[in-house]
Amino acid sequence: MSVISSCWCTDITVILATCVLSVIVFFKWRYRYWEVRGVPYVKPSIPFGSMLNPFWPTHSFGELMRLQYEESKRMGRDYVGLYTLWIPAFMPITMDLIKDVMAKDFNYFVDRGFYFNEKDDPLSAHLFSLEGAKWRKLRAKLTPTFTSGKMKMMFRIVLTCGKQLTEAMEQNHNRHVPVDIKDLLSRFGTNVIGSCAFGIDCNGFEDPNSDFRRFAKRAFVRTKWENLTAFFSFANPNLARKLGVCFTPQTVSTFFSNLMKQVVEYRESNKTNRDDFLQILLDLKNNSDDPLTLEELTAQAFLFFIAGLETSSTTMTFCLYELANDQDIQDKVREEIRSVMASHKGEISYEAIREMKYMKQVIDETLRKYPPLPMLNRKCVMDYKVPGTDFLIEKGTSVVIPLYGLHHDPEYFPDPERFDPERFNEENKKKMVPYSYMPFGEGPRLCIGLRFGLMQTGIGLALLLDKFRFSVNEMTRVPFAMDPSNFVLSAIGDIWLNVDKV
Repeated sequence: MSVISSCWCTDITVILATCVLSVIVFFKWRYRYWEVRGVPYVKPSIPFGSMLNPFWPTHSFGELMRLQYEESKRMGRDYVGLYTLWIPAFMPITMDLIKDVMAKDFNYFVDRGFYFNEKDDPLSAHLFSLEGAKWRKLRAKLTPTFTSGKMKMMFRIVLTCGKQLTEAMEQNHNRHVPVDIKDLLSRFGTNVIGSCAFGIDCNGFEDPNSDFRRFAKRAFVRTKWENLTAFFSFANPNLARKLGVCFTPQTVSTFFSNLMKQVVEYRESNKTNRDDFLQILLDLKNNSDDPLTLEELTAQAFLFFIAGLETSSTTMTFCLYELANDQDIQDKVREEIRSVMASHKGEISYEAIREMKYMKQVIDETLRKYPPLPMLNRKCVMDYKVPGTDFLIEKGTSVVIPLYGLHHDPEYFPDPERFDPERFNEENKKKMVPYSYMPFGEGPRLCIGLRFGLMQTGIGLALLLDKFRFSVNEMTRVPFAMDPSNFVLSAIGDIWLNVDKV
């Protein structure tokens, strides 16, 4: 028996050793891709390549891209090669090449290269991720959804949510305790998106544990395994589709799909109309020559939710944190808000928000220092010869724009860690290097919801700063670290502010 057991142990050891050796040889072979082509590259490590270990990340994605961008630029490189797992990726460094990718030669880089799976994960098949003809068709349908006229239509709903925010802030002030501004603004965002995209009153302030808020949180708080599958789907979306990987947690998918089905059935059976994003989608579903299906409608509403909630709430959080650190800037914004409101009979209107030029500068500077999406992604859909070189970016190669690095590059933004809204005054904006500032992307795949996001942020800030003064509480961790598990740039932990009436 001992002889047989010994043979089995030996066989298993040999098999395992052979498998490990084969994997190492495979990765070593794949990691010669850029070297063979004479392209400078960031040294990869098995098995995650140039990326972070998704189980124990030491930086956020944005910070990693910034470090790689800064190192490559210091070495005088025009572009570098990266690896996500064993998959090659390309990072342009020079502004001319970034411009070519984002706009000038857009037809070569029309897709983002993100994972979507209409069959196994229908909520992932939305405008942000779709490719080719499907994306063009859906973009043409949805573009009229975010015109100024449609924004005015939804303004009243967002303003109502904003007044709920000020009431919650008032209650917090009356308790004489600091406010976790990150949590409060997340509830505001939940109310806005729930009301505009799903047509429901989420009661985010009165009932922080409502089903909508609970599943909204679950969509962003992922397990270690989900982080790994997300990393894999990001690295190789085609293989992930073939394997039937679900990027959206199943409980989240079920909740939002059932919710949308119920709301649509109610509105259609009761012939209810409401001035919100969902109504616009319903009109596309029922009145278009090429109608949206219920699944397509749900996916777009879900995109509105995931793209609008985290980005707007984190932008407002970082903005109020910076204003709490600089009372002079905060006072200047408040003075403008009150001056503009006075010219509009003391009311906040769509036109009034658009007249608040300095507040827009403050928001722009926040988006520079803390871009919600710290990198932009494209996929090369046809072989592309890099201008002025003999190098060919092969079809299917991912292209990564290091946005966080660009926004913190002293060549484009001197003293980049300083919060300075004057960078965005009319005179300085004219001097800004094109494509150095792209918080909403650029080119034909510019974020379709940027008007709504800016409107929501403007309403929230105007209402709060008109009534309250903010300062940083000692419980806030300064400097704060960025969350390495979140694709959207966000701080780890709470951000506590003191609140006083003005």
